[in-house]
Amino acid sequence: MFALPHGACRAGALALVLPALLASAAPALADDAAPPPPPTLPATGQTPAARQPLQPLADKGVTLQWSYTGEAAGNVTGGLARKSAYTGQVYVGADLDMDRIAGISGATIHVAVTNRHGKSLSGIALGNNTSVQEVWGTQNTHLAILTWEQKLLNDRLVIEAGRSQANIHFLNSPLYCLFQTNSTCGNPTFVFKNSNFTYFPASSWMAQAKLWVAPRWFAHAGVYEVNPDRKRWNDDGFNFSSANRTGVIVPWELGYADDKGETRLPGHYILGGWFDRADYADPLRDDAGGIAILTGRPARTLHGRSGIYARFDQQLTRPDPQSRRGLSIFGVAMTNLSGQVEESRYLDFGIVQTGTFKGRDTDTLGFVINDQRFSDLAMQRMRAARLAAGGEDNVHRHEVMMELAYGADVVPGLRISPNVQYVLHPDNTGAPFNPTNTRDALVFGFKFTLDGPTFFGR
Repeated sequence: MFALPHGACRAGALALVLPALLASAAPALADDAAPPPPPTLPATGQTPAARQPLQPLADKGVTLQWSYTGEAAGNVTGGLARKSAYTGQVYVGADLDMDRIAGISGATIHVAVTNRHGKSLSGIALGNNTSVQEVWGTQNTHLAILTWEQKLLNDRLVIEAGRSQANIHFLNSPLYCLFQTNSTCGNPTFVFKNSNFTYFPASSWMAQAKLWVAPRWFAHAGVYEVNPDRKRWNDDGFNFSSANRTGVIVPWELGYADDKGETRLPGHYILGGWFDRADYADPLRDDAGGIAILTGRPARTLHGRSGIYARFDQQLTRPDPQSRRGLSIFGVAMTNLSGQVEESRYLDFGIVQTGTFKGRDTDTLGFVINDQRFSDLAMQRMRAARLAAGGEDNVHRHEVMMELAYGADVVPGLRISPNVQYVLHPDNTGAPFNPTNTRDALVFGFKFTLDGPTFFGR
């Protein structure tokens, strides 16, 4: 749905053919009805099997969740070297219904701890700045969530405050994490390159509120502390100090959302953005005005950025109104409004068929493709490093990433998703002084999620 950069013929052909194949598969759905798809686990962006509360704790207002997500990836061609990598995440959380526990109507305490481990294929073999494994990052044991949520006005207003992240509340969809690529799952990657948008599981102080102004129409805004200490490798999330904060980021969204599936073909249409009122590093200049990547001096510190995005998802077919089976599409367009940024725009389009073969009503087959366009400042930095290494001035402005993935619920609580990814024109962030362009990479991946309460409660 968008123009690919020059040299993207192979990728463009793939992008045209695969959605057509997916669409043609829609009439072959099984006729048997199936329950709605499983809910999304808010803290991870993953889509595990439906959680089932454990008795008798659930009767007392305590809902426990635990899951394990693993992602393997290996590049068979391209990149800087041919390697493989595995990364995983343990998630343990609880929701405390304060109405049942303490008689406080509409109140819930959310708490979650994660452990991430493993390596990133992009870090060790591809050299680009967008991972092909979404659950890589903050590789330690971490207090990810500790918040109080309060529902008011007959649940039309929801307020949450405590320790959490912007990316689990804004700019996300359950469709995104049917894929493994971090360019789409858990959020379109552009927002992290161009702002201090806080990300899971690195938690900081926050507050957010969502108001349903009319059925299926909402306004949503939040404020999140930006603190470099929270992103350090040895931070465990239990340090609640704000001593080194540099400002806040304020995300917002306005839109239409059929979250309850009240229409036959549910969808979401959202306009959003962010005001980043915190410090950030200049993508080109050092503190003395030189090109930082050449001088080795610290990058110049700047303050304040903003951006805007439009996103949607829409189910196109639904042969059985009692089932979620059918064909859906989604898309995202993002750009910056102010500040010195790494990327000038981002475009993303995906298509997902839920219900594939007979008897496989919750399986999914999906394809996603996105285009990241680097800013003039980023291009100048990359060209300077390339020329300093004796290379040619032929740096690619666009990086295109795509994935074809099949998701299967093997047994209740266990979902697997083999996938194939292709990275066209990987940027040289991981090897800036490489005199040549990094070769296009073909990556085979395998993602699985084990949902504890469902799997062990069978």
